[in-house]
Amino acid sequence: MPGPLRPAASAAAAVLAALALLLSAAAPAQAAPPPPPGLAEARDQLAQLRTEPEGSSSDYDRDLFPHWSAVEGNCNARETVLRRDGSGVQVGADCYPDSGSWTSPYDGFTTSDPSEVSVDHMVALAEAWYSGADTWSTSRRESFANDLSTPQLWAVSISSNSSKGADDPAEWMPERTAVHCDYAKSWINVKYEWDLSADSAEVAALEDLLDSAC
Repeated sequence: MPGPLRPAASAAAAVLAALALLLSAAAPAQAAPPPPPGLAEARDQLAQLRTEPEGSSSDYDRDLFPHWSAVEGNCNARETVLRRDGSGVQVGADCYPDSGSWTSPYDGFTTSDPSEVSVDHMVALAEAWYSGADTWSTSRRESFANDLSTPQLWAVSISSNSSKGADDPAEWMPERTAVHCDYAKSWINVKYEWDLSADSAEVAALEDLLDSAC
């Protein structure tokens, strides 16, 4: 039967355990949005989307989608994404990152300054409005704008988010082709989960991406 650890070994084990605990506390739970479904499921979800022309944009206002709502403690949805999608993120009492680094999956831009990170709505709020969210309650639009359960919120570079605007995949795709498959599957999944429609050009572009990028 093995005896107790020698004092030096016991002390070393304690140090290693404390270090492991510290590292686990500093690391994000995951370094990316929730993963999209597999290819077969993405094809099935795409087939189930309602295909119809986009609605009118005349009454759209971003303020109709209350965003960056509180999630837990002092953390709002934006801060939660910064913690989740970064590397080595440490936050203060206000939940704003004090340190860490972020790499944009859209273009590979890397920064250690959280003010240089934009949180992108995979399906832009305006795009959602054109696709059926104009009939939603304010509460449902708020849930959509702060959705952490689907791959709807991504930490990306400001320039890529600005370039994308409210475009759908028929009009804009990320610079990095390596992310095109997950981007298409994520777009489909968000629209499917929120019962949003897609126009014919958008559906065609998504079908092509599933065939060529996945």
